[in-house]
This record gives sequence, C-alpha cells and structure tokens, in this order.
Amino acid sequence: MNRKTSLYLVALLAAVTLLALPPASANEHETAADDDAIIAAAKETSRGYMAIGAGLAIGLAGIGTGVAQSHTGAAAVGAVAEDKANFANSLIFIAIPETVVILGFVIANQILG
Repeated sequence: MNRKTSLYLVALLAAVTLLALPPASANEHETAADDDAIIAAAKETSRGYMAIGAGLAIGLAGIGTGVAQSHTGAAAVGAVAEDKANFANSLIFIAIPETVVILGFVIANQILG
C-alpha cells in the first residue's frame, strides 16, 4: 500500500468511528420524566465530540506538517549543501509548515474553551 492509500484508509476509519458513536441521547428506556438525565447525557456526549474534534485538529495538522516538512527539509538540506548562502531561506521554508500545527493547536483550544 502506498502513502496516499494509507492516508485515505486512516481518514475512512476516522469517519466510520465518528459515525458509529452513539447519538447525544440517553438510554431508550428512559421516560419523559427523566429530562434532567437526558440533558446531562447530551452534555457529556457533546464534551466527547469536542474532545474528538480537538484531537483531530491537532493530529491531522501534525500529520500534514510532517509530510510537508519531509519534502521541504530534504530540499533545504540539498540547497544548503550546494550553497551556504541558502541557509536563511531554507530555515524559513522549514519553519513555515509548523504554523499549521500552531493553527491546529489554536483551533483545538477554541473547541475546548
């Protein structure tokens, strides 16, 4: 299996996992008199969905940054090996993909905050 197929498989498994989670309702056996229990169960379920969303934001941003830096880092090392004057530009190009992880961290904080 190549990288692209593996990435699609991971995305499919994540989507199936999210769809297989129980809905934000309490047990089917509860009556209308247990509205407080239903509301509490919905709040707990929404916290779980928020945690999954925050984890996906950081995790997928980290995977994307790793893929981007693998290619950028190799090119930067090659450019510096040819000419030492390319060091500053290479350092900037290596640092740019890391902003994606910072953005994922900010989004995760917004979701959980």
